[in-house]
Amino acid sequence: MIRRSAGSEQPGHIPDGQDRWLLVALAGMLSFLAMLDMNIVNVALADIAKGLHVSAATAQWAVLGYQLPVVALLLPVGRWLDGVGMRSAVLAAIAGFALCGALAAAAPWAAWLIAARLAQGTFGAVLFVLMPVLAIRSVRPERRGRAMSVPATLGPLGGVFGPAVGGLLLDHFGWHSVFLVKIPVCLLALLVAWRAMPPDGGLRRPDRQSAGDALLVACGVAVLLLALTLGSDRPVWLVLALAAMPPLWWWLRGPGGRPVTGVLRVSGLLRAHGAVLALAAGFAAMHYVVALHLQRDDGISATATGLTVLAFPLGMGLAGPLGGRLADGYGARPVAATGAMLTAAGLLLLLPLGGDWSPPDMAWRLALAGIGMGLNGGPAQALVMGAAPPERTATAGSTVQLARSLGFTLGPALATAAWGLAGTDVGVHAGLAVAATAACLAVPLLALPARRPAAVPEKTAGAAPAAHH
Repeated sequence: MIRRSAGSEQPGHIPDGQDRWLLVALAGMLSFLAMLDMNIVNVALADIAKGLHVSAATAQWAVLGYQLPVVALLLPVGRWLDGVGMRSAVLAAIAGFALCGALAAAAPWAAWLIAARLAQGTFGAVLFVLMPVLAIRSVRPERRGRAMSVPATLGPLGGVFGPAVGGLLLDHFGWHSVFLVKIPVCLLALLVAWRAMPPDGGLRRPDRQSAGDALLVACGVAVLLLALTLGSDRPVWLVLALAAMPPLWWWLRGPGGRPVTGVLRVSGLLRAHGAVLALAAGFAAMHYVVALHLQRDDGISATATGLTVLAFPLGMGLAGPLGGRLADGYGARPVAATGAMLTAAGLLLLLPLGGDWSPPDMAWRLALAGIGMGLNGGPAQALVMGAAPPERTATAGSTVQLARSLGFTLGPALATAAWGLAGTDVGVHAGLAVAATAACLAVPLLALPARRPAAVPEKTAGAAPAAHH
């Protein structure tokens, strides 16, 4: 039995019948902020290593120290958030995230910085799960597509803009500024959450069983993420992923994993998660290969490379709101599938990439793929969150965020492995083929209609039936 905190609304149950778009905007702000932090520190690693007098490998933990807990704790956090007050969780997560950012900026030595980033990643995991839950609980069911398109679009845009923002800050204010720049946004988000969200029953500490489950799944996911991250440079590290299987399997078979498997058993949700992972992998692989090709093989300047790659987030940002509106009018599934098809088409058009291509030749293809991702993002999340049992929305939010995060990590690792195996001459085409294949896999996963289950699984009995779009 799930303990429900007072004041924690379920999806589609708006107390005063009014959509709270300010809270949807808050979800988008938090999504942009959390994804920005996933990438903004990358450009400062050399300066961090120099400033703290450590090796480049040690400085790399300023990034890994954040990414590991973000991904590893998503599932346990989702399980915990299903039973706590939403307002209390939002306020605690934002305040903790901001405080850890200040501590990271003030780090006098590397161990301090790594500890601050590990703690910030823990709060970041809470933010990642809260974003879709906050958006879907703030509007009526018929507005879910539009609501979900806000965090689904702003999150990836934060990831794309992270290196550019980090570079500007680094040039003018030094490496400390990449940790401080998010604090004013956090303070604004705190004010909005404090004023706009209704009081609730507060937080509760995880019990001993939940803490043990969290440790088990965190170990498994952390090993998997490390394998994918290290495999980007040396594919042999991908073998390490096998060590992640036993703890994850043990957890899924136990009481802590049953709510997750119950959510995934809802008709069509497993395929939807697969599509989210595939599209994220395709996007990440494409972004990695195109940027590397333009700078290393074509000798194009970093500024021209940045402007060319910017075509993708520009197309995504323009199409995101449209995707949400179309999903509310025509259903989430067909719009999400159409977006996946456009993304696949844009990536397939990149396959003949040659040395005589100009940046505009690449830009319009990237823009087409970005438009597809924009059309897909909100509807795909609305499809998952709307079909999940009402008392499991945070669990569903955590599973879809985990699928997306693993896709972002898996894409560059696979593209690098394909590039290395194919050789220098055709390595770019091999990497782009990985990206296009991943995007193409997402199309049937979304396009095929879900079969209505004969009965609701026993572990989620009493939940609302799956929504079919």
